[in-house]
Amino acid sequence: MPFNVLYPFFRWGRNRDVELASMGETGRAEFSTTFEEVSVAQWAACDAIVTVADLPEGCRAQLRQCRIVVTPKVGFDNFDLAAWAELGIPLCNVPDYGTQEVADHAMALMLSLMKGITFHTRELKASPREHWRPALNPYGRRLSACTFGIVGLGRIGTAAALRAKAFGMDVVFYDPYLSNGVDLAIGVRRVHALDELFATSDVVSVHAPLSPETERMIDARVLAASKPGLILINTARGPIVDLDALAEALRKGQVQAAGLDVLPEEPADPEHPLIKAWANDEDWVDHRLLITPHSAFFTPESAYDMRFKGGEIALTYLAGGRLQNCVNQHLLDQKAQRIGNSGQRLPGRRAQELADAAALPRDQEN
Repeated sequence: MPFNVLYPFFRWGRNRDVELASMGETGRAEFSTTFEEVSVAQWAACDAIVTVADLPEGCRAQLRQCRIVVTPKVGFDNFDLAAWAELGIPLCNVPDYGTQEVADHAMALMLSLMKGITFHTRELKASPREHWRPALNPYGRRLSACTFGIVGLGRIGTAAALRAKAFGMDVVFYDPYLSNGVDLAIGVRRVHALDELFATSDVVSVHAPLSPETERMIDARVLAASKPGLILINTARGPIVDLDALAEALRKGQVQAAGLDVLPEEPADPEHPLIKAWANDEDWVDHRLLITPHSAFFTPESAYDMRFKGGEIALTYLAGGRLQNCVNQHLLDQKAQRIGNSGQRLPGRRAQELADAAALPRDQEN
């Protein structure tokens, strides 16, 4: 009998071929576009859930045999990890679908600014003859003479580091959660303070996940430490950079230019002072800010990967017990320990799975 995989918040319209292909011979997919459309019977009968948004509490309470939840994207900050762990259900993400695309996009933002691509294009449109000024490059530098700083040397940060190294740049990173030796493995340098990274880098590219520790991590204090001429790139999560502080740093000249694919509020708030100044081409920010609509991840190939791998990760666990990319594993372990110490039991199959969690083969890299 196939496993029931429920897609309760499906975002791809009637195009379901990729999800159906991921089911293979062991899964059966059911789809809805809203949580409200899912029946009580469907909640109760599903073995797995694949969703980009967390379930409302009322829906979660109707689950009877769900054994895994997968969010088919990198970020999981919009999920209640503890609530799923209390049910004994692992929550997994898909961290590898857009690695190359996001790293490429970070390079594109940097190059557009440092090589004057968008600057020259717009100036030439205004006056092709008068503005034919090949020697005018406001933020141009020889790349091999520059230091490329990275905040967060995970999958995407590493991919960005390798790309920057290919340009001949000196690469340095800040990541307090990364074990020793990674810098030696890929030939980059490490610093142990964020303000030191900003003080010594010509470009800083953000590749950290959003968490309580990283929200507004790049604030006025950090930006004030910036090396003159710094270019800031953010393709990670918008709230990591304090947008008010960035606006002030641009005004003061502490930051020379910025390329943002992500913002604290999406879509962009047209009334935010920085966004409004950018949209109106105000002199103090004109040509100094590039914004793209959280599009760094998207290519047809990455869209296929995120959609296919969501179902694949669920069925790999259901059919073979291999847990991949579990982001609430630490909470599951704590729950299992409490159950072991108290003799408490969870209903059905979850109790045994939770008790055996520590012994399961799994990929713990988030």
